[in-house]
Amino acid sequence: MSDKAVITCALNGVLTDPRQHNVPVTPEEMAREAKAAFEAGASIMHIHLRQQAPGKGHLPSWEVAVSKEIQQAIREACPGVIINHTSGVSGPNYSGALDCIRQTRPEIAACNAGSLNYLKVKADNSWAWPPMMFDNAVEKVKDYLDVMNAVGTIPEFECFDVGIVRCVGMYTQVGMYKGPLEYNFVMGVASGMPADPELLSILLKLKRPEAHWQVTAIGREEIWPLHQRCADLGGHLRTGLEDTFYLADGKKVTSNGQLVEAVAACARRAGREIASPAEARKIFGTNR
Repeated sequence: MSDKAVITCALNGVLTDPRQHNVPVTPEEMAREAKAAFEAGASIMHIHLRQQAPGKGHLPSWEVAVSKEIQQAIREACPGVIINHTSGVSGPNYSGALDCIRQTRPEIAACNAGSLNYLKVKADNSWAWPPMMFDNAVEKVKDYLDVMNAVGTIPEFECFDVGIVRCVGMYTQVGMYKGPLEYNFVMGVASGMPADPELLSILLKLKRPEAHWQVTAIGREEIWPLHQRCADLGGHLRTGLEDTFYLADGKKVTSNGQLVEAVAACARRAGREIASPAEARKIFGTNR
């Protein structure tokens, strides 16, 4: 168990519409939200890029210039902060994501470690969106890992299901990856692992024993027992407007800072202190 809990804040996500929800899009908005999260205890900012043209902020972007500008704004607002860059792309053209990692060299980047039928059903028993495959074949994973290795970026292995957790160990067995290991158990996607605290004991048996781990808990107020269990078991913590808009009492938040304050409280209830950015760098083994 790590005595220090590292908190990651997922500032905005990939598709949440800023016209409907209070998510940051511009570099200035990203920096403001990052600062609020940083002051509440987050050492790592997980970023998604949005198109910057008026009325387009709900759409993803893979422009390297946008990534650089957002990262610079966040680093200026949050001295010593660690950037965790998104990389998720469905389909065969993911060159933009590779370019962002290659040219901006973030300390950490997401590496989606396996494929998932990304599904959700509405209350009327119809699809919430057209069924889609979030495809992450081994060849695609290797392309990401090769670029991350070349620029000194640590992959955060995103695991949406139990079998994907087991795949990460296989990637290390065959030599696809040899550096520090970090698992992110993504729980709460309707067609993936449920946000069930009891599942954590199984996942911890399946991960590599030397690896760090955290939980991404997706949902509403029902996810907070999972955050607490993660803290109790020694995991690192993540929250943010990408994952939820709600506190444990059902109150809807307006800022990432409120969510970070709540997961920091989970860590303290578990008797753990919050890691500083310098401590987080040491824990995860970042080389810059």
